[in-house]
Amino acid sequence: MPDRAPQPVDRQLPTDEARDLISLVRDIAQREIAPKAAEEEDAGRFPREVFTLLSESGLLGLPYDAEYGGGDQPYEVYLQVLEELAAARLTVGLGVSVHTLASYALAAYGSKEQQVEHLPAMLGGGLLGAYCLSEPASGSDAASLRTKAVRDGDDWVISGTKAWITHGGIADFYTVMARTGEDGPRGITAFLVPGDAEGLSGAMPEKKMGMKGSPTAQVHFDGVRVPDERRVGEEGQGFAIALASLDSGRLGIAACAIGLAQAALDEAVAYATGRLQFGRPIADFQGLRFMLADMATQIEAGRALYLAAARLRDAGRPFAKQAAMAKLHCTDTAMKVTTDAVQVLGGYGYTADFPVERYMREAKVLQIVEGTNQIQRMVIARHLAGPETR
Repeated sequence: MPDRAPQPVDRQLPTDEARDLISLVRDIAQREIAPKAAEEEDAGRFPREVFTLLSESGLLGLPYDAEYGGGDQPYEVYLQVLEELAAARLTVGLGVSVHTLASYALAAYGSKEQQVEHLPAMLGGGLLGAYCLSEPASGSDAASLRTKAVRDGDDWVISGTKAWITHGGIADFYTVMARTGEDGPRGITAFLVPGDAEGLSGAMPEKKMGMKGSPTAQVHFDGVRVPDERRVGEEGQGFAIALASLDSGRLGIAACAIGLAQAALDEAVAYATGRLQFGRPIADFQGLRFMLADMATQIEAGRALYLAAARLRDAGRPFAKQAAMAKLHCTDTAMKVTTDAVQVLGGYGYTADFPVERYMREAKVLQIVEGTNQIQRMVIARHLAGPETR
């Protein structure tokens, strides 16, 4: 079958700098990420050297202030960078999104002194972050978390277990939500915990359906002592910080989902235009042509939705509802498009010789992370009809 090279996405970018940035990302993706993706995912290998390269290239702090080593890029540009990275390998795109999420609390709520001390290394110093909210018994009900931080003089002593932590056990820093007061959301405080803190350990990574190259693990805090200078925001403000972080983080997941879906569509188009049956390419048959058209339309709609939400964020306007909509639609789209891509390839799509079976396995987790899609529907409905009556 002849190769049909995918056409780059025709992006609407606000500046020449942004266009140059996308060109840089595409070059890194094509040279350093995509060629090794299948082999390394199969082996369960995390590409730490890629994240070092991304940091050196200024790509781990794009939406944050240049004063602290960030890229000063609007979210609409940062998310399109994520999409390009996720199309090459979801482990990388999602990893950058999680690192950005982990950096958000300090960048948005930290004191000037904290930002000067920590942000340059977090955004451009080769460090990799993780975000610790979920626990074994509190996933969607995050306000019921039980990990505790107890004041001891000028320090806090953190004890408990976090679950489903991307980069768990290998991160250089953890943004941790812990209970410092009463039950419920008002008793939670945020902390910035170094990855080498005494008493902090990562469990064995989970054995997952997909994204095997991205370590997901429980993280144990056994009397981890951190100074009060590493408390982010006010005592009791942690849950509000967590929710604000997730609003932005959900846009990152949406962009990654569209990148994955675009990669699946590109593979399906290449196969359908090269595979001959009954003396002509299978792309000539209306059933498949309509499938490809629907896949492309869903992707374009998802891209427009996450960019619209990003532009609201960039303008300083409320965007929580639109972020939930984008996360919901884009991740559902990724699941459908990758499943349809397997169908287009038929029996070949079900084998590891082609990447679409991996894309389908990877897409599933995007409907779960950073708030399941059932939670997204609850968030959207609350914006429309108000809180549920009890």
